[in-house]
Amino acid sequence: MSLAVRVIPCLDVAAGRVVKGVNFLNLRDQGDPVELAERYFQQGADELTFLDVKATVDNRDTMYDVVRATAEKVFIPLTVGGGIRSVEDVAKLQAHGADKIGINSAAIARPALIGEIADRFGAQLVVLSLDITRDPGMPSGFVVTTHGGRTKTTIDAVAWAREAVERGAGELLVNSIDADGTKTGFDLELITLMRENAAVPVIASGGAGAAEHFPPAIRAGADAVLAASVFHSGQLSISDVKQSLSSEGIEVR
Repeated sequence: MSLAVRVIPCLDVAAGRVVKGVNFLNLRDQGDPVELAERYFQQGADELTFLDVKATVDNRDTMYDVVRATAEKVFIPLTVGGGIRSVEDVAKLQAHGADKIGINSAAIARPALIGEIADRFGAQLVVLSLDITRDPGMPSGFVVTTHGGRTKTTIDAVAWAREAVERGAGELLVNSIDADGTKTGFDLELITLMRENAAVPVIASGGAGAAEHFPPAIRAGADAVLAASVFHSGQLSISDVKQSLSSEGIEVR
């Protein structure tokens, strides 16, 4: 685990606006992505993650504009994911200001893409985004999903994480579909399982609803914590989360 924990706001972007729902459904408008990114930067966020949740061809140019505008005003690492299918997509996003790239469905469809991106840009740029739900039929008890959690694959979550790291993924964004937007806390069992099976940093996502939810995620093995709705609503600030972590002896940046 890295020495200092990172706190990462996540902005789900659709048609140039930040949206948020529960279990990836019933998306509601949360505001302008550039304005929110600036707010989180000023509050002390360590990184930002943008996910293009409706990554259509029509939406792509809008997302490039959002990334560029954000990179001009926010000076912390920016991860962008959603609809990335080729090395060329990565190159264009990087040219617009993205520091890391999140890949999910395209890597499942063609795992070689992970290595292609890592070989050209370095493993540190590749964040494998895993949307995971419980499935007792899987060896690990967890299965990978696609299309924003709506489509189950037949891929065991732990096996896929291991393969992705072997292919060149430098970080795992582990999102619990079951916990997403529920504000009942992170899936600690899932975080622990990923930590035990991955030699790269693990970002915990899904379920944060209170400041006290964040320290257990770190103790379970996460190197970073990611949240969305608690920040967008103003329920918590970045400093609230860092104070909660620090109060339990966890080093923050």
